[in-house]
Amino acid sequence: MSTVTPPDQHNQKNSVKEDEINRFNAIADEWWNRTGPMSPLHEMNSLRIEWIQKILKTHTSFDHSHPILDIGCGVGIASEGLATLGYNVLGVDAAKDVIQAAQNHLDTIPLPPNSGDITYRVGTIEELVSEKKQFQIVNALELLEHVNDPQEFIQNIATLLTDNGITFVSTINRNIPSFLFAKVGAEYLTRKLPVGTHQWKQFITPAELCKMAHNAGLRVVDIAGLTMRPNGWKITQDVKINYMVCLSKI
Repeated sequence: MSTVTPPDQHNQKNSVKEDEINRFNAIADEWWNRTGPMSPLHEMNSLRIEWIQKILKTHTSFDHSHPILDIGCGVGIASEGLATLGYNVLGVDAAKDVIQAAQNHLDTIPLPPNSGDITYRVGTIEELVSEKKQFQIVNALELLEHVNDPQEFIQNIATLLTDNGITFVSTINRNIPSFLFAKVGAEYLTRKLPVGTHQWKQFITPAELCKMAHNAGLRVVDIAGLTMRPNGWKITQDVKINYMVCLSKI
């Protein structure tokens, strides 16, 4: 089962910058091309889902009938990965064309038997907060570096979480190596990403993210790096460039 629900027209506030939405809408039809402009997301996805699944297996109070919120879901790369493992997923993104591409892919290539359900929705995290939605698990992958106010965004995640709920956040560190690798290398040298995908000043250090989490009443459960090796991406303790954090509502 899969559906797309329309955005809430009564809440116009948007956590994501309009130029970012327009940029991602413009390449919506290319996101599922594994060698296209979003190839790094495909390359990292199985490792990210593996890391999330490992932590979820220890979260014994999680009710599998409740959906995981995948905020900023894009075309559903992570949403489909989670659904394949049997989780129900609500994928929400502010980019209308991107959500339509997610639904088209799901309709064209159905998930394997025994997969969970995915519902896609055009919308923002503020709309979910205003609707007083609650989730045990919130996913926010490769999103924090694109929002207007990262601290407010983390606070909104905390508001959406039930007591003892957990969130998975992945983003990019801000330092010289990340500038050379994630900005110059990925966008200008290897052309792995479209030019303008990232603004280096919007990258967030692990210390900054941990402080935001603390301010929002969240505690760090785990942190891991995603590191490019000669034979592909690996999960490591090196958070110099790409990293993932699991946070729990205190």
